[in-house]
Amino acid sequence: MSLKRSRIIVIGASALAFLWIITAETACKQAAQPPAPGEKGAPPAMEGNTIIEGLNDVTGTVKSAFGKYFYVSELPGFDFVANGKVENGDTSSLLGKDVKVKALFRRENSTFLVVQSIDVKEGTGYRNVFNSTETALPEECFNQKARTDYEELKITNITKSADWEGKSKGKVHGKLITGADGKMTGISILGDGNKELAKVIVDNVTEYADYYLKKLRLFDTYWLYLNIKESVPANARAKAKEIFHADLVFIGLY
Repeated sequence: MSLKRSRIIVIGASALAFLWIITAETACKQAAQPPAPGEKGAPPAMEGNTIIEGLNDVTGTVKSAFGKYFYVSELPGFDFVANGKVENGDTSSLLGKDVKVKALFRRENSTFLVVQSIDVKEGTGYRNVFNSTETALPEECFNQKARTDYEELKITNITKSADWEGKSKGKVHGKLITGADGKMTGISILGDGNKELAKVIVDNVTEYADYYLKKLRLFDTYWLYLNIKESVPANARAKAKEIFHADLVFIGLY
C-alpha cells in the first residue's frame, strides 16, 4: 500500500471518529435534558396542566386544603388561592375531590394561581362551587423568592440578645409548640442533635403558614420563617427559655 493511500485512510478514520464523538455528545446532552412541560415526552402527570401566563384550565384531585388555599396532585409546586367563600365553607370542603379549576398565573407571583372558578366532579359531570373576579394575591402569601430575605438565626445563648435583636426577619429550625386547645403558641428552636436551644413565643400565624403546616403533616420539624418582634425581658428568659415574640409567616423543609 502506498504512503499516500495510507495517509488518506488514517485521515478518513480520524474524521469518522471525530464525527461519532460529536454525535454521541449531542445525543447525551439531549437525553440529559428532560422535555419541557407540554412537549412530547413530558411526564404524564403534567399533560393537559401546563401553566402559561394568564388564564389556565387545570384538572386534578385536591390533596391538601385549608382556608383559601389548596393544591392538586397533578400540579406539584403550585398553590391555588381562592379569594372568597367556597360552597360549604372554605377550601377544606374540596379535600379528596376531583376538580376543574380556572386560575390566573403571573410570573411575578412565582408558585401561586389565583382561582377564578372551581367545579367539583359529581357522577359523570361537574358542579360549580366557586366563582371570583379577584386577581390579586392576599398580602400574607409568602412568595418563594422571599426566602432569601429570611436568614438563619444563629442562637448561641438565650442571654445573647444580639443573636436576634435588630433583625426584622429570620428563620429557625425547630418544632412547633401547641397548647391544650391545639392552637400554636410557640417554637422550640433545635440545634445539633435536636437539642433545644431556646423558644420563640408565636403571637400570630398566617393562614398561609397554617396551610403549609397541613401540607407538611408527615413531618415534625421544619424551617420556620418569622417576622421578629420584641424580646422577652432578660430576667424572664431563664425560666422558660423564651427569647422573643414573632409572627409565623411560612413553614418549609429548607
